[in-house]
Amino acid sequence: MKNLFVLTIAAFLALPAWAQTNPIEIEEWTVEWRDTRPRDPAVADDGRIWFVGQAGDYAAVFDPATEEMKRFDLPEGAGPHTIFITRDGEIWYTGNKDAHLGRINPENGNIARVGMPDGELADPHTLSEDSQGRLWFTAQWANQIGRYNRKTGEIVHVDVPTESARPYGIEVADDDTVWVVLLGTNKLARISQDMELTEIEIPREDARPRRIAITDRGIWYDDYARGWLGVYDPDTGEFEEWNISPPDQSGPYALADDAEGRLWFVETHPEPNRFVGFDPETEEFFSITPIPSGAGAVRHMVFDADRNAIWFGTDTNNLGKASLPD
Repeated sequence: MKNLFVLTIAAFLALPAWAQTNPIEIEEWTVEWRDTRPRDPAVADDGRIWFVGQAGDYAAVFDPATEEMKRFDLPEGAGPHTIFITRDGEIWYTGNKDAHLGRINPENGNIARVGMPDGELADPHTLSEDSQGRLWFTAQWANQIGRYNRKTGEIVHVDVPTESARPYGIEVADDDTVWVVLLGTNKLARISQDMELTEIEIPREDARPRRIAITDRGIWYDDYARGWLGVYDPDTGEFEEWNISPPDQSGPYALADDAEGRLWFVETHPEPNRFVGFDPETEEFFSITPIPSGAGAVRHMVFDADRNAIWFGTDTNNLGKASLPD
């Protein structure tokens, strides 16, 4: 059921002027399984929204037409972190606490479990897919990036040279180059199809990039530690960065791009969290909307092209949809 969160007029007006710029519509639905940290949604071809309950060992699917949610229990202790839908419609999640990838059969809820090699890739984190249908994933505390071949069952990985680099967000570019942000340091990682990894330093030593998006402009990242949004141009090797808030008032976490090449992210330090839009053409933060439920944190989100919207989960136990301007 939709939870019609609203900010009171007094509370909204009390926000600084820059914290409520061109607000957009945000709807939220309470997830019925309490205190389970719903997160990291994915949009299926049928328009339904899948997500995981990180603290509840489940995956769930939400039908926006009926506003109904259906739960699929995962192996006990799975600690699911991300759900991902492949181009051919398979539904996968990362068993972050139980060292596995899992494929969900949406018809009967059966789980096909793919365990990690002994001593490697102990905490699968975030998933992406290359043009051959192989699944790439980060393993934050193992300090590794893995690749799973769904056709052969082969799992290979590459180690990050920098100690405690904490590979986090991951995306695969159209040319099948894999890009990763390294949260434990001020670096990006580029991985070729033959598993060669190159580290690229962000100019500021105190940067800590958390999530990543790829557009025609380059490789985008948000700096969780210092409140910057940045882009790296692989062709020129140049960086550009923009700052929206003082570091202690920002904490950008979830990041996504839309069909227009605009970037959207959520600042998690303020209460309520702020949903922010950035236009690379004007180089302006053109939209800032407080998240009605407060959010606590929004950790990952996904663009829904058919609805021109972004879906996200919140630490306040909600599934949210931000309707974007044309």
